[in-house]
Amino acid sequence: MRRSSVSMGFILMLAFVFIVAPSATVLAAGSTPVAGLKQGDPIGAFRVTKIGGATNDEVEPGDFLCYRCRYGSSPMVMVFARKVGPKSIELVKKLDAAIETHESEKLRGLFTFIGADAAKLKEQAEAFVISSGAKLVPIVVAEDVQDGPMDYQIGADDEVTILIAQDSQVVATHVCAADKIDVATVMSDVEAMLE
Repeated sequence: MRRSSVSMGFILMLAFVFIVAPSATVLAAGSTPVAGLKQGDPIGAFRVTKIGGATNDEVEPGDFLCYRCRYGSSPMVMVFARKVGPKSIELVKKLDAAIETHESEKLRGLFTFIGADAAKLKEQAEAFVISSGAKLVPIVVAEDVQDGPMDYQIGADDEVTILIAQDSQVVATHVCAADKIDVATVMSDVEAMLE
């Protein structure tokens, strides 16, 4: 009888060490799991409605499609935005230039609006097409408007998420406020991917 109580005590101690203690450590440190795709994660398919931009891609505004599927394993920059501003416009202009410069590498871009109200997103995207002057980057609204594609794990409070990917895997991720996009760093990561 004594032996089974020692065994039960030992089992309870192990349960505490492997289940409860690690949770307490995370809570004590105040850290929480970070959502979102990381380097090496696969990028999945998702559907969008094209609003404008990418004037020569044979997709008309209003078409519903999967740009991610069209791009295949080409190097790409995917932007998911709840808010936009001058930094977003600067980013699209730099992406347009990079796509043109790296035509032989088949660099692609995609700027996807996400948020609570699909009708408002469409209006915002239409205005953004004009203000950004996007020529090679499609401006779209996600089918999964609230948080973007579920398997991309975009945080509910993330204003802008930028995924740089090649061979269908994430190379780099940037998450920031719309007015804090570090365009130079994003473009540096794009150039590094293409080397």
